[in-house]
Amino acid sequence: MLILRNFSMIDDQSVLAIVPARGGSKGLPGKNKRPLRGKPLVAWPIGVALGAVSVDKTICTTDDPEIRDIALAYGAHAPFLRPAHLASDTATSIDAILHAVDYLAENGDHYDYVVVLEPTS
Repeated sequence: MLILRNFSMIDDQSVLAIVPARGGSKGLPGKNKRPLRGKPLVAWPIGVALGAVSVDKTICTTDDPEIRDIALAYGAHAPFLRPAHLASDTATSIDAILHAVDYLAENGDHYDYVVVLEPTS
């Protein structure tokens, strides 16, 4: 007999997937919005996260309203626009990720694990 269970947590530990996608790429302008095999680049890691049975919530952290709209359309949460200082050429990915985790925690949304899925990786 096959028993199907909801594995949305890992051993009762919650998992957050974060897709960081800033709008200001200089090497390839608009890269996170560009289509790749029929979908915007940012949609691919969102789909992976949404399909992962252990991920409880998927968010996109971005400074770009168009990327936010794409993320929402593909099923991710995008509860804020990233501040400009966290979307500059000198901003680090970890700062953007920590900002997202802190933002969620300040709003009562806590996670035990964080997985980062970058659109370009």
